[in-house]
Amino acid sequence: MRNLGIEVLFQGSNFLRLLGGLLVTVEIAFVSILIGTVLGLLMGLLRTLKSGALRFILRLYLEAFRIIPILVWLYVVYFIFTPMMSVEISGELTAVLVFSLWGAAEMGDIVRGALESLPKHQLESAKALGLSSAQIYRHILIPQAIRRMLPGTINLATRMIKTTSLVVLIGVIEVVKVGQQIIELGVIKAPNASFWVYGFIFILFFLVCYPLSKLSKRFERRWQS
Repeated sequence: MRNLGIEVLFQGSNFLRLLGGLLVTVEIAFVSILIGTVLGLLMGLLRTLKSGALRFILRLYLEAFRIIPILVWLYVVYFIFTPMMSVEISGELTAVLVFSLWGAAEMGDIVRGALESLPKHQLESAKALGLSSAQIYRHILIPQAIRRMLPGTINLATRMIKTTSLVVLIGVIEVVKVGQQIIELGVIKAPNASFWVYGFIFILFFLVCYPLSKLSKRFERRWQS
């Protein structure tokens, strides 16, 4: 392995540092997915109501995150919004905030789509039986919608995990940033260090995201059959 550059991965604590950086990435993604899912469930339910104004506001909120890149949101919150509010928050907290709001917007659309795709006669039959709106959602609509939401929810989680690589640009020391630091320190002795470091980071992201992708496809095949 001498002179190939791969030895840079095992010099000192580089290997453990990369794993530690991956842990930061996963923690940001996990917390954001959790918060985004909870908020998204609420937004999805609200988007099925008949209030035109509320549906318009929530739709506008969704489009704001679909049209404006996540990187721009990170910059706006970290470099503009928080200084204007005289609030100091870390890059990690900024990342969780932005990713949670993004996840809530996307999850809300997944929930809305799942609920509205259910047969209309089920809602009409439930109303004819005298069930309240809360009972209809709790006992009839939501249990069925969960099956339709799961594949999209898992795909959203995968996208959020991959997109966390952007947080390096607001100073978060996650796996990509750790990789950059290792390359900068080892590039003189190992010119090919970037190939091995970024290759290893590629493998780490693959190992985290690939099982989720397979799980999503498995749910789709099971429930479409």
